[in-house]
Amino acid sequence: MASLKHTGPSTFYTELAELPVPVTADFVGGDGVSLHESLITVRDHERNTNRSLTKTFPIITSESDQQTTPAVSHDSSEVKAFITSPSKSRQALLREITDGTGAKRFVEIWAGTQIEASLDVTKYHDIFHTDEVLSSLSFSPSETSLLYTAEANVNADDDASDDPYPKFRYTPHFGEPSRTKKRPTIFLFRWTRSTAFTRAAKQDMLLCALSLAQVTQVPVLFGQATFATEDIIFATGYDHTKDGRILGVKWCFNRPTGIWELRLPESASLHGTPFGTRISCNSLKLTPLERSCRSPRVLYDDSQTPVKLFWLSNPVGGAHASCVSLESRDLTNSTNKIIVDTVMEPTPENHFPGLYTEYNMPSRPFVRRGDHVYIALHSTWHSRTTVLFINTETGAITEETKMHDGEPMYSWNVLATDSKTHFICSRSTPTAPSEVLLGYFDEHGNLSWKVLDKPMISVETENALSDLTASIILIGARPPTETLVIQSKTLSSRIGPKPVCVTFPHGGPHSTSTTAFTPANAALALEGYTISLPNYTGSMGFGEKYIRKLLGHCGTMDVEDVVESVNELIRLGISEHGRQVVQGGSHGGFLSAHLIGQYPNLFNAAVMRNPVISVGELTGSDIPDWIYAEFGLEFAPQSLMTPITYQTLFEASPIAHVDRVRAPVLLLLGEDDLRVVPTQGMRFYHALKGRDRRVEMLTFPKETHPLDGVEAARVSWEAGRDWFKAFAEEH
Repeated sequence: MASLKHTGPSTFYTELAELPVPVTADFVGGDGVSLHESLITVRDHERNTNRSLTKTFPIITSESDQQTTPAVSHDSSEVKAFITSPSKSRQALLREITDGTGAKRFVEIWAGTQIEASLDVTKYHDIFHTDEVLSSLSFSPSETSLLYTAEANVNADDDASDDPYPKFRYTPHFGEPSRTKKRPTIFLFRWTRSTAFTRAAKQDMLLCALSLAQVTQVPVLFGQATFATEDIIFATGYDHTKDGRILGVKWCFNRPTGIWELRLPESASLHGTPFGTRISCNSLKLTPLERSCRSPRVLYDDSQTPVKLFWLSNPVGGAHASCVSLESRDLTNSTNKIIVDTVMEPTPENHFPGLYTEYNMPSRPFVRRGDHVYIALHSTWHSRTTVLFINTETGAITEETKMHDGEPMYSWNVLATDSKTHFICSRSTPTAPSEVLLGYFDEHGNLSWKVLDKPMISVETENALSDLTASIILIGARPPTETLVIQSKTLSSRIGPKPVCVTFPHGGPHSTSTTAFTPANAALALEGYTISLPNYTGSMGFGEKYIRKLLGHCGTMDVEDVVESVNELIRLGISEHGRQVVQGGSHGGFLSAHLIGQYPNLFNAAVMRNPVISVGELTGSDIPDWIYAEFGLEFAPQSLMTPITYQTLFEASPIAHVDRVRAPVLLLLGEDDLRVVPTQGMRFYHALKGRDRRVEMLTFPKETHPLDGVEAARVSWEAGRDWFKAFAEEH
């Protein structure tokens, strides 16, 4: 008889999950700012699809007008990416239209309301790459050329059509979340403007795929391309490993990647080149082999001459995410410099823990404040993200969104700048969804904010959210561990049993649970649960010392930190023994499985999404080095799973404690997960089932590691809720 019984949908979850979340923006011509929200930000449960939305706001920065600015919005699901030109007079769109015959792809250049150039590129390459790892979208200074990244066609370079082998020859892919990213290629689209203000004719357009003129020691694939001049491009190169892999890049900052300079051939030599032809570029790698470098950004002076190149950098190998360095290259004398270095540990004099950015900086990160140029970005600082301004000359850092006592616990995201004095941010708290703000400096360098957009929430949900409160609790016995707690003010203050506490250890292990709004967490809190999100040793935002401290101690140090967070909340009276459950995904699932095995009497129930269960059997992952590095072992391309290595990893795995598990377990698995292959969760399912433990498992076809499809996310949330309803309280 099934233990998991559906108790119906949640109106709170549905409403909160469907709120649009701003993730990217751009300043456009005139007095407007365009906010483009990506495909993952608007969930449509009725259609079971993700949708994108574009909103346009007029910029009004007068002191007398501090009201939310009216916005014009429209669905833009066909637009895969867009960017505004430096002069703000043009916009480039990558558009994909799907009809009954398949997908068609177009590159479009708009000048105001007129199409200046448009090309159907469907037959010249496969899908556009618009993800954070590979995406390119850059105008040349003259605004007559555009760079973008797309997947090259199979056999594109093979004229021997009767040769079947190229079609089936093994080609490594970029890993999670898709096997289809194998041949990312930078494309150059060039057009000649019509003097009659009509659309450019096809004979006045050029489309070429860029490749290297020189032979490299290992294959190198390119993305993140940006123009510096009409013929000089900077891009991120992704190296194959010696054993012919591309190590999974998603959520991993330690890959063999570097910043390259590519030089285009002379324009005259490209005239008449057939569409889609590969052209060779002279190249130079600018960064050392031991650094994982990405996100090239070019700074221009007042005369629009490129003067500096900036990028983000981490060590190659080791922890999969770590303290980020900001580096630069002086383009006038070709010298490299570290602008912001690794911070091992904050000091009493300087609380800055180091940079913990996302994979990329904003596409235009530069702002001017007084006489200085700064890079604006957001970085994790303990359990929240905050806005930093970094002086491009000295590396001096200013935090402008500090949290003060009594103020909302905002986490901030920098979305875009106008390369002058204006920038767009979003902010949210654990109990307040994202709102969009315009920040701007006046002539004296003073910073002002204006709210551009707030979410529309029903009165019922708004009232319910107002009953939630959030706090950060320091776990003094296990520094620097702290936990973010979300709870109902009404339920937590009532006489009688405390609300059931759900402990959510994050994945990674090198990530962070921040104070940003998460619909699933808020909706579960609205169901009456107290939510605890511990940031254990190894979490980002506390200093590099604590990232490295966890290596070799996964399964012990992180587990003990989480247990102490549970005990501390019990000591504080926030929760109580006998009313504890645990839920986590990936490494958070690894910790959840460890917790119910090592501490069988602490938790009444557990829910796990794509958990790591037996580390030594994870060799099929797209990140095989994770197995070694996170558990204190050396990794090399020739590494093999020896009996001694397997024994070490087995002892550090949850499966070693399976005989002690007593809590009912619900497993949620994505059948197409390339990071933690589904056999991991299945292994736990069968091991528990064979020991007559209470266990259920849901598997989701075509879902990957995050289980973030619209239906999968909803069903996973409802299943976790229903599992806790059935088993959270002691029987």
